[in-house]
Amino acid sequence: MTRYPRDMRGYGPTPPDPHWPAQAKIAISMVLNYEEGGENNILHGDAASEAFLSDIAGAAMWPGQRHWNMESVYEYGARAGFWRLHRLFSRYDIPVTIFGVGSALARNPEQLEAMKAAGWEIASHGLKWIEHKDMTEAEERTQIQEAIRLHTELTGSPPSGWYTGRCSENTVRLTSETQSFKWISDTYDDDLPYWRRFGDHDQLVIPYTLEANDMRFATAPGYIDGEQFFRYLKDSFDTLYQEGVEGMPKMLSVGLHNRLIGRPGKIAGLKRFVEYARSHSDVWFATRGEIADHWMATHPPRDKKRPSQMKRAEFVETFASIYEHSEWIAERAFALELGPAHDCTAGMFSALARVFRSASRAERLAVLRAHPDLAGKLAQAERLTRESQSEQASAGLNLLTDEERARFEELNKQYTDKFGFPFIIAVKDHNKAGILDAFTRRLSNTTAAEFDESCRQVERIAWHRLSAMDL
Repeated sequence: MTRYPRDMRGYGPTPPDPHWPAQAKIAISMVLNYEEGGENNILHGDAASEAFLSDIAGAAMWPGQRHWNMESVYEYGARAGFWRLHRLFSRYDIPVTIFGVGSALARNPEQLEAMKAAGWEIASHGLKWIEHKDMTEAEERTQIQEAIRLHTELTGSPPSGWYTGRCSENTVRLTSETQSFKWISDTYDDDLPYWRRFGDHDQLVIPYTLEANDMRFATAPGYIDGEQFFRYLKDSFDTLYQEGVEGMPKMLSVGLHNRLIGRPGKIAGLKRFVEYARSHSDVWFATRGEIADHWMATHPPRDKKRPSQMKRAEFVETFASIYEHSEWIAERAFALELGPAHDCTAGMFSALARVFRSASRAERLAVLRAHPDLAGKLAQAERLTRESQSEQASAGLNLLTDEERARFEELNKQYTDKFGFPFIIAVKDHNKAGILDAFTRRLSNTTAAEFDESCRQVERIAWHRLSAMDL
C-alpha cells in the first residue's frame, strides 16, 4: 500500500468558522431514525429475525423464524414512540431530519404523512434496515438505486440526504458516485461538515453520531434512564457552546429512535435537553438539509493541490525544488505511504524529511553542497534558484554594502575550507545581523556537529518553502 485512504487530519488545528445563521454559537441537528417495518424479518424476505437496537437484552437473530417479542418492540416505536416524539418536536417547533428506511416508510403511510405535514426533512436510510457489509458492490449499488426509487415514489421527490448506518466499506463512495445527494452522513469523524472528493466530484459529508444517540440505551456501556441521556447531551451542548463563544462554533447531532427514546421514561431526558438548549441564545436548530445549504454557500468546495492524489511526474515537479537541486528526495517521497494527512504543509514536510533523514551521509552531504553560498558569486551573477533568491532577499542579502559583502565572502571561505560544504541557515528565521552572528558562532563547531546543524537548517528551509505553497 503506497496510498493510505483514511483521513486522520481533517481540518487540523484551525477548523473553519461555519458562520452559522445569526452568528449562532452552535447548530443542533435532531435526527429521528425511522426503521420500524424495515428491520430483518422473514416476512420481509430476510433469513432471520432482527437482533439490533432493542430493549431485549442479549437478543440474537432467529434463523428462519419470526421473533414475536422483537417485532412488538419495533411496533411500539411505530404505534406509540413516533407519536410521542412528534408531539414533543411539534410543541417546541424543532426541525427534524428523518433517516427513513424506504421499506419502513412504505409500511407506515400515516406516520409518513405526519412527517411531511410537519415540514420535516426526510432523508434516505437505505432500502432495508439490514447490514450492507457483506454485499457485493453490484448488490449494494442496486440497493441504493432501489432505495432512491422507492423514496421518490413514497414522498414525491428523491431524497437529498443519505445515511445507511449498517454500511459497508464501499457505502460512502457508492452513494457519492450517484451524485444524487446534497449530503451524506455515514461518517462519525468530525464536529463540522466537510467536503470529500470522489473522482472529479466533491461530496458534502455531514458527520453523524453514535454517542449522543439513544442507541446507547440498547448497548453496553449505555444509558439506564432519561437523566443520564440528558446529562450527556447537556455536557456535549455546553462544551460545544463554549467553543462557539470562543470563536470556534460547531454542530451537535442527536440520534434518536422511536422504539427507544419514545418510551416514557426515556423521552423525559430528551424533553429536558430540548428545553435546556432552547433556554440559550444563539442556538440554531436546523435540519441537515439546512446545514448543507448553509455550508455550500459559506464554504463551497475548493480545488487545491492534493499531493497524495498526484501522478508521479506532477508530484516530482511540484516538490523537486524543496530540497535544493535534489529532485531525488521528491522521487523517493512519492513511493512512501501517502494519504490525506499528507495533503498539507506538515504532511509533505514529514514525507520529504523522512527521505532526507534516512539517506546516506554521502547523499545528505550532496544536498548540503547543492546549496549556494550566502551572498556569494552565484547571487551576484543572479544564478540562484528562484527559492534561494527569494530567501536571501528576505534577509536583505541582495542589498549588501561593499563592506558587508566582503565580510560574507571572508566567512564563506573560512567555513567551506573547514567543513567542506557551504554555510546553510534558514534566512527567513533571521535578520542580517543574526545571520552574521550565527555564521561566526558556528565556525567553532566540530565537523560532525556542524553537519547535523546544517541538516536541521536544510529541513527548516524546506518547511518555509512548503509553507509558501497552497497546500
